[in-house]
Amino acid sequence: MSGYFEDIYTGTKSLGIGLGITIKAFFQPVVTLQYPYETIKMSARFRGHIELVGSEETGEPLCIVCGMCQKACPSGCITVAGEKPEGSKKKVLTHYILDFTKCSLCGQCVESCKPGAITFSKDYNLAGPRKEDYVFDLLKRLTERNS
Repeated sequence: MSGYFEDIYTGTKSLGIGLGITIKAFFQPVVTLQYPYETIKMSARFRGHIELVGSEETGEPLCIVCGMCQKACPSGCITVAGEKPEGSKKKVLTHYILDFTKCSLCGQCVESCKPGAITFSKDYNLAGPRKEDYVFDLLKRLTERNS
């Protein structure tokens, strides 16, 4: 008979402790976001796909078309091309393509870029039904961001 009352006592005590924890949590601020209606600011160390960096004055890409990012990429997902206009000493970037389906986000391309022409984006909401949606023309994206 004494075991019966001990079980009632321990059950009631356990219930009281559990309800106490629940009541404390009820009055704490909510930390859950209602995605996709609310988004968080990504940390500085977040690695999204790469993006071209433009000049602050002109908005032109800082890329000097050296091709080091393309050579450093172990996945082979970057294609860079440029041409040298007549009378100019520098090459001009004509297209910069990233195939994000192959990218492993290793960061070798960003580290190898001496002029700092590429950086990681903060985009994380990338979803699409087609593989072609993940082939980015980064030069086109840069001009769209600047306009």
